[in-house]
Amino acid sequence: MEKRANKYYLTLSLKQYANGETEPAKELGIEFTNHDEIFGIIERIKDKNIFENDSEATQFALGLKLFSEMKLKHRKNPLFEELNEVFPVFMKKLKSM
Repeated sequence: MEKRANKYYLTLSLKQYANGETEPAKELGIEFTNHDEIFGIIERIKDKNIFENDSEATQFALGLKLFSEMKLKHRKNPLFEELNEVFPVFMKKLKSM
């Protein structure tokens, strides 16, 4: 039985290169699932005021959720071995703030 998950579609567009150029334009879109409701998590991270602005809070929350879902889905992958002990500690700290 497959676990229930929220379905998302994310679009990433490159607006401007570091040198100021805007061409060639690049964009990608990905579909993914996540067991959490990410918009609510973004709002909770913003409410914690641990970053300078809402944009940084959103970047952090989105990156964290994308990363942590992959870590959870592939927890037995040797790539994540070192994180299996420290990541729960980090998450508890974040949630307690």
